Amino acid sequence: MTVSYRQPGVVLTDHSFTVPLDHDDPAGETIELYAREVVASDKAGEGRQDLPWLVYLQGGPGFGANRFVGKQAWLGRALEDHRVLLLDQRGTGRSTPANRQTLPLRGGAAEQADYLAHFRADSIVRDCEAIRPGLTGGAPWTVLGQSFGGFCTVSYLSLHPEGLAGALITGGLPALDAHADDVYRAAYPRIERKVAAHYARYPQDVERVRRIADHLLTHDVVLPNGYRLTAEAFQSLGILLGTGDGSHRLHFLLEHAFVRTPQGPALSDAFQEEVQGLLSYAGHPLYALVHEAIYGQDARPTAWSAERVRGEFPQFDAAKALAGDGPVLFTGESVHPWTFDCDPALRPLRETADLLAARTDWRPLYDPARLAANKVPVAAAVYHDDMYVDTDHAMDTARAIRGLRTWVTDEFEHDGVRAGGPRVLDRLLALVRDEA
Repeated sequence: MTVSYRQPGVVLTDHSFTVPLDHDDPAGETIELYAREVVASDKAGEGRQDLPWLVYLQGGPGFGANRFVGKQAWLGRALEDHRVLLLDQRGTGRSTPANRQTLPLRGGAAEQADYLAHFRADSIVRDCEAIRPGLTGGAPWTVLGQSFGGFCTVSYLSLHPEGLAGALITGGLPALDAHADDVYRAAYPRIERKVAAHYARYPQDVERVRRIADHLLTHDVVLPNGYRLTAEAFQSLGILLGTGDGSHRLHFLLEHAFVRTPQGPALSDAFQEEVQGLLSYAGHPLYALVHEAIYGQDARPTAWSAERVRGEFPQFDAAKALAGDGPVLFTGESVHPWTFDCDPALRPLRETADLLAARTDWRPLYDPARLAANKVPVAAAVYHDDMYVDTDHAMDTARAIRGLRTWVTDEFEHDGVRAGGPRVLDRLLALVRDEA
């Protein structure tokens, strides 16, 4: 049963689907998917059937689709000539959520890890193919993939190109054959550059960050939600530096870190409240659980890659930085074993995460031969010096996909589809039309 309702300028329709947990076992266990169809109000009559579909695959992993109100961000441009499907990828949003509350229904850590092994890009693509015929009557559709959604789109081109009329990718061209170690060895120098740029913009933050890091190394700080704020966890706030306004947000956060109390200086309630919202994985635990698994493609375990590789970059050690007079460096988009010790939303899942990190039976996610013979019109926005996705890796992949057209820009950071949505989408749609 579908339900339709209205927001300003749009008509929304809820869709639910049942798909196999394991698409290689279609008669086995099933899970539910949720998606929201969006059509412009002036196109919501009988003519909607003639509108081509555009499916949005959210970044992450582990985030549900955007909950737009009306024609926000890129959606307004898309609705000019498409009806849009905002899909909650498996395990996110309203699609059979996977978290500390639900995963114990699977059994112990081993059963949970086996279950979560089905929550990568290849399964998401096969979900799309399972629901496409019922929505389009069998016609191919266009996919817009942001960040991890772009990784999924490249898997789509590899596994089921027949389902695609076009593919649009924003900040999400993955390395086709890199191990997680390669990804993080490329990432830490990029993060260091972003931190240097932040300190050049806000030099007063150097001393503020040193003071906060020193406080955390000498005090046991537990945030109101139970999150244990260590120096390493504080450093991970550098994830903000990969977004267009992130450096400014980080600066404003740091400037009210301390207050005077009868017991001496303490981290302010306002600072703690904002930090716990930024660091908690309660709303998107899959991000932490399968973050490194999205790079697994062979018999090599990911083995907590970001943590191991960080050891190759001693400049990120807060204690060593404080022993000298240099700045404390932030880190970025990475998940570590201690993440599961700090975050109460993840603590019950630590053993599950360890098992996923040790897993050695990952399937290939990309097919270089099929990509080299690609016939689907594809366009990708590549953000110069993107903190989240290595530009060199992205351009190597762009060259490996036949016919892919790139728009390389330094006008936006990784969240360009949010910050400059209509222009970004319009540029990619034009490139795809030219290619078609």
